Amino acid sequence: MIQNISLVTVYCLDQSATRDFYVRHLGFEARVDATMGDFRWVTIAHPAQPEIEVTLMTPGPPLSPEAAGFVRGQLESGQMGGLGLKVDDCRQTFAELSAAGVAFIQEPADRPYGVEAVMRDNTGNWLTLVEPKAFTPADLAKF
Repeated sequence: MIQNISLVTVYCLDQSATRDFYVRHLGFEARVDATMGDFRWVTIAHPAQPEIEVTLMTPGPPLSPEAAGFVRGQLESGQMGGLGLKVDDCRQTFAELSAAGVAFIQEPADRPYGVEAVMRDNTGNWLTLVEPKAFTPADLAKF
């Protein structure tokens, strides 16, 4: 039986730089950095959810060359999604991360589900910061 989600993947162009971005700016912890032949396995995790590791993968095997090229192009053009990150105060987190040089593509805005801001990691992945609030499906229909 499945017990939980333990691993998710975020594609990046430079595993070391992306790991450092998540650790330095977002409070994640470096976990695994191992080389297995030509393959480098790099993971991070947030200390509040240590059971979920994020694998930082470069576009390459096991993807086909065509698929890897597509993913690389999406990263380079800023078209890849990344993670949704829950925050306790979206506006304050936005101010802190902006002051630290993190690039935002959407300032905090009220949404039916809470306050949301959208930023980019160092590779261009979209990361959504959400300060959640209670909502119903009917609230979303008004949006």
